[in-house]
Amino acid sequence: MFTKILIANRGEIATRIIRACKEMNIRSAVIYTEEDSTALYIKKADEAYLVTPGPIEAYLNIHRIVDIAQKIRADAIHPGYGFVSENPKMAALCEKKGIVFIGPSSDAIALMGNKLKARQFMKEHGIPVVAGSDGPIRSEDEALMWGRKIGYPVIIKASAGGGGRGLRIAMNEHELRRYYYLAVSEAKKFFDNPEVFIERYIAKPHHIEVQVLADHQGNAVYLGERDCSIQRRHQKIIEIAPSLILGDKKRKEIGSLALKIVRLVNYTNAGTVEFIVDSSMRHYFMEMNTRLQVEHPVTEAITGIDIVKKQIEIAAGLQLSIRQRDVDIRGNAIECRLIAEDPQNGFLPHGGRITAYYSPGGIGIRIDGAVYKDYIVPDYYDPLLAKLTATGSTWEEAVDRARRALDEFVIRGIKTNIPYLRAIMQNEDFRKGYFDTEFIDEHPDLLDYSNVADPVDAVIAIASAISVYEGM
Repeated sequence: MFTKILIANRGEIATRIIRACKEMNIRSAVIYTEEDSTALYIKKADEAYLVTPGPIEAYLNIHRIVDIAQKIRADAIHPGYGFVSENPKMAALCEKKGIVFIGPSSDAIALMGNKLKARQFMKEHGIPVVAGSDGPIRSEDEALMWGRKIGYPVIIKASAGGGGRGLRIAMNEHELRRYYYLAVSEAKKFFDNPEVFIERYIAKPHHIEVQVLADHQGNAVYLGERDCSIQRRHQKIIEIAPSLILGDKKRKEIGSLALKIVRLVNYTNAGTVEFIVDSSMRHYFMEMNTRLQVEHPVTEAITGIDIVKKQIEIAAGLQLSIRQRDVDIRGNAIECRLIAEDPQNGFLPHGGRITAYYSPGGIGIRIDGAVYKDYIVPDYYDPLLAKLTATGSTWEEAVDRARRALDEFVIRGIKTNIPYLRAIMQNEDFRKGYFDTEFIDEHPDLLDYSNVADPVDAVIAIASAISVYEGM
């Protein structure tokens, strides 16, 4: 087993990995920038190393990260999610330098990290994919040709895309002419790769993803699935497990297909195979995320399996200690992403100082957080503040616990999406399980929540006034 792991990430995921290391008696080391010098994860790690310049480049410079790992004699590097986690050059450099990359091989990342290559690979091996272009679209005329061939609406996707960027939906030729250049421009800007392709757009699908684990001895399991259909601009904000629309037969069918894909690409470690499921319950391969997912806690909640620990064990060469028959799904779980943003102002990010922070607790509640009172939320990074995971023996109980926990959650000094998430938990369609990827667009009323001051604010104000008066 490893003696020291360098965590090449920040925020809540760095804290999550540190906790796994502590439980496994492995020393944890982290990197940080000046902008992150007061971050919570630095205080929790055994070792911390300032990296300059920042704020973003420090977490992306693979040569510097590997050099630090060598200097501090770390056995392995855990990339978390984002940043270098799906960079095949990072995995290849670790392989070259004799440092274990806690993730799949560089070859697997390179194949699955390019959506177009992955799509073509799946098509060649008989895996169902949505009808689309055979290769990258090189011109507007070619885009229009494929639009006519596939039939509208269509979606333009960046080959190297992720996080909802580089995506455009065109309902007709006029929109396709307009959005083609926008998609190419975004792909170049965000991923340094202008390559795009086109697929038929499936309206009102469910976004279903299957969590997999695979070791170096050929063993692989799937840990049920997550429904990530509650999205805003193709960005997930709520994830649930298991899916409410899949029966046991369909769950096994999709899970078995995910394992087939794992074996086709010689995949090892933790990963997620993502599918689109249409209104007729037909499923299509969408992509594979070759890393730990933001939403992994909901799977841990319903299976009791620590995915981060399994990642570390697999990377260390250990054989999976579980088989498919050992995976037992219990109850329901919901994860809410708490984000520093103003939903009533176009969901604009909202950084600043947190003047009060109180997280909820109680049975069935898990908090993966990265902030505290007086912490200043930087403007440079993803504005994710914390993840709230609620678990219940039934769907209804999980929803009620999530609603109750959101009522208890206090983050002041900045705008957050907590009132918006609370409105979702109270929405009757959501509570009945009637949702798909268009749920947010179809419920603009969710933004009608009140901005009336919380009673807790009044208590704090009165207490402050009293203390000032008594000190006079």
